[in-house]
Amino acid sequence: MNDKDKDIKNQAAEQDNFSLNDDRRVKVLSPSALVMKRFFRNRLAVLGMIMLLSMFLFSFVGGLISPYSQDQQFYRTEEQMKEFAGVIRNKDFRYLNADGQKFGSVLQAKFQLAVQKKKPTFEYKDVVYQVEKEGEDLYAISSDGVLLAVAAKDIVNADGAELSFAIKHEALKAFTGGRKEFTADGKTYQVDGDGNIIDGGTVLGYISRFVVSAVSPDVVISRSFKEELETVIDEKGTEFQFVDEKGEEYSYEISYDATSLTWSVKQGKEVSVYDDYAEPSREHWLGTDTNGMDMLTRLMYGGRVSLIIGFIVVIMETVLGVILGGLAGYFGKWVDNLIMRIVDVFYCIPSMPLIIILGAAMDAMRVEPMTRMFYLMLILGFLGWPGIARLVRGQILSLREQEFMTAAEACGIRVSRRIFKHLIPNVIPQLIVSCTMALGSTIIMEATLSFLGIGVKFPFASWGNIITDVNDAYVMTHYWFVWIPAGICLLIAVLGFNFVGDGLRDAFDPKMKR
Repeated sequence: MNDKDKDIKNQAAEQDNFSLNDDRRVKVLSPSALVMKRFFRNRLAVLGMIMLLSMFLFSFVGGLISPYSQDQQFYRTEEQMKEFAGVIRNKDFRYLNADGQKFGSVLQAKFQLAVQKKKPTFEYKDVVYQVEKEGEDLYAISSDGVLLAVAAKDIVNADGAELSFAIKHEALKAFTGGRKEFTADGKTYQVDGDGNIIDGGTVLGYISRFVVSAVSPDVVISRSFKEELETVIDEKGTEFQFVDEKGEEYSYEISYDATSLTWSVKQGKEVSVYDDYAEPSREHWLGTDTNGMDMLTRLMYGGRVSLIIGFIVVIMETVLGVILGGLAGYFGKWVDNLIMRIVDVFYCIPSMPLIIILGAAMDAMRVEPMTRMFYLMLILGFLGWPGIARLVRGQILSLREQEFMTAAEACGIRVSRRIFKHLIPNVIPQLIVSCTMALGSTIIMEATLSFLGIGVKFPFASWGNIITDVNDAYVMTHYWFVWIPAGICLLIAVLGFNFVGDGLRDAFDPKMKR
């Protein structure tokens, strides 16, 4: 074979490769293949697809492999200090009224004035009262030989059953007089140097100027605690540990107020609290939120909610918009006028104020979070269809006059089949672009409503209500791991939908040059 024959054979092979009847040429010229080819040549569109794929995997697959649930709360143990008691060293007179007697505040003031002036008597309302000193800072007040009350700076504290007036009075006399025993109610009692009142080896009570008053009325201060507290105060200590009668150990902090001359005692106890705003760690890669929930898990489940709401709302808008827009574009005349006036009415509705009002109403009615989420999707879908209806109507108005529609009408095909079988499929490319772009705006709307507190409610998570924690400047500046990851996820998802929407728009446009 000479060179000329070889050239002729090669030319025939090349022509065979580019034959018009070749199936490969049909594939290259396929509209769907051309659209896909244009789409994947767009680097931003491919980047958008990767971003969306990563968000879907993160939200739907990540939630399945996460060891935690979206509403699982974590706790930590910490010591909390709370006011427990107030302490004073008594420097004022305290009064013990005799059985059946009253010694009011006016008489007490008259008595103190008489003591200051060292007078043995005082008078009130033509009644003369006698003051008798029975010991150091101990006085008996009587009238006409009847004992009314005893004034003392020492206080008798009962360890068990309440002590009678006679026992308290005689115990104070014995203690201030330095005696070791006294007789009251026909019985002899002992008083030791520590002020203990003893009956046959049993301590009935004690005498002290150290007063401890519990903050809570149902708390009983034991004597052992008072003695421990007094020892710490005498030693000018600020904290101590004490084991109560039940065997529980508590820590206490003591602070002195020079203005009121009192000591404040705070009790510390280990309690279990939410592990809120925990820093990122091996257990919680993105830390925890204000409710002690794992932030990474909340982000995963929040992505599910945000993406599902976006898709369902867009599907609702598309169904309503396609049906009403298709009817308006095909029939025209009064049908078109009626549907377009309805569209104009919906455009005039202030959607954000309306949603805020409905959200407040659902708050007042305490609607369940799941039900509230369904209502939110219905409201957004019901308010968002007019744009798609206008798009479909405009496309059908230009398509219904073309030859293929004239042929379909001549063949006797029913109206519903002409609209949904022949017209609507020709609008699908524009619908895909519009819906893709609407997904991003819907997710942004849901995030805004959730941030304002009228969207998705606890315990369900969404990227919007996760960012709700940033209503405090301190949280925003100190706990970045609470809101920045949610903002990044929101940014990636919306940008991904916008990039894909732009890519589809360019791919469906045959005039675009690539």
